Amino acid sequence: MNIWSVNIWKKCPKVPAAKIILCFVWAAAAALAAGAQDKPMYKVDPFWPKPLPHKWIMQQVPTLTVDKDDHIWVFNRSRQIMPDESGASTTPPRTDCCIAGPAVLEFDTDGNLLRGWGGPGYVPGWPREQTINTDKKGNVWISGMGRGDSILKFTPEGKLLWDFGHRGPYVEQGPNAPSLKDNNQQTDTFYSGMAGFEIDDDAHEIYIAEGEMLNKRVVVYDEDTGAFKRGWGGHGIPLSEISNDPVPPYDTSGPPPDMKGFAILHCIHISHDGLVYVCERGSDRVQVFTKQGKFVQEFFVHPSTPARGPECGGPGSLKFGPCGTILNLAFSPAPEQKYVFIADAANDKVWIVNRKDGVTVGSIGDNGRMAGQFHFIDGVAADSHGNIYTGEVETGKRIQKFVPSTEKGSASAGQSRHKWPT
Repeated sequence: MNIWSVNIWKKCPKVPAAKIILCFVWAAAAALAAGAQDKPMYKVDPFWPKPLPHKWIMQQVPTLTVDKDDHIWVFNRSRQIMPDESGASTTPPRTDCCIAGPAVLEFDTDGNLLRGWGGPGYVPGWPREQTINTDKKGNVWISGMGRGDSILKFTPEGKLLWDFGHRGPYVEQGPNAPSLKDNNQQTDTFYSGMAGFEIDDDAHEIYIAEGEMLNKRVVVYDEDTGAFKRGWGGHGIPLSEISNDPVPPYDTSGPPPDMKGFAILHCIHISHDGLVYVCERGSDRVQVFTKQGKFVQEFFVHPSTPARGPECGGPGSLKFGPCGTILNLAFSPAPEQKYVFIADAANDKVWIVNRKDGVTVGSIGDNGRMAGQFHFIDGVAADSHGNIYTGEVETGKRIQKFVPSTEKGSASAGQSRHKWPT
């Protein structure tokens, strides 16, 4: 029996069978109507953003973030440009368009490009682009997931302020790179960069989710000195208890495999009320903690989707599609932050989840190339007005904006509430 049917029986008095049926129908209709009114609705803005200047072209966008002024900062993998896209970059130009744009792009809510800077070679240690964040002062932080990558801090204008360090030796990615073994107990070095990070301005701390390629933990460092402070594994277990062995493949034949430990982390975010949300791509799961690492709750999103194992492809794979439903997340406007918006690359949707109980109330989008659809969505962010912004990798290579709407025909948050099995 689902959530609303339990409440329906409470509304119906003890009456004859025929009246019970009528009462049930009436109460069910009322419950569905109330649910429909409560569901957030969105429509895509097909003209956002405005065309880029200088013949620049957007490339893969793994993450994007919204700053204190509701400006949207986009991490653009300009290095991924292909020969059929870069004809204007040759001397002389082979074609009329295009040129790879900068790696960091700032837009306003109307889609105007305000500035752009950065890219491979811009400063020593420039990462293989993965995560972008901003702090309360407007500084821009970036990180990568390659060997030798770390976190860099810049002014909004692109001046380097600080290098977090803790990086391992630089190694070119590829099948010939020597293998690495998990070591979740050492905290000096990130040998394969970091999947995601979050800045806690008030506490002057950096929360890091490690990792997509190596290890399975959350670690916290001082924002000013880079000194290690604390860390934990799945369900809040201490670093000393995290296994360094590979996790088994994800089994979709039954209920979600509720492992205690993490499996393939991809992002980390802190809510307005101080809870830490960890994107566990490898288990189709979000785990929630206090800032000290105490486990609070978990919820799954479409757990029948393969999340890890040999049948997981990535960008460019000709055999398998991507795995995992939790690539990134964002919150609806503060202070309540009633909903969590989750970017799902495997199903190409933004899932809308009730933050308190983990119930999925619906979704936006589907696989496709039209406005409002996605191909390998990776990033999601939201501003203070409830607008949602998304970024796509692989051959998606674009950003989109979805605005709250009450218009008929807008993208619906779905037809039913769904609490995935746990």
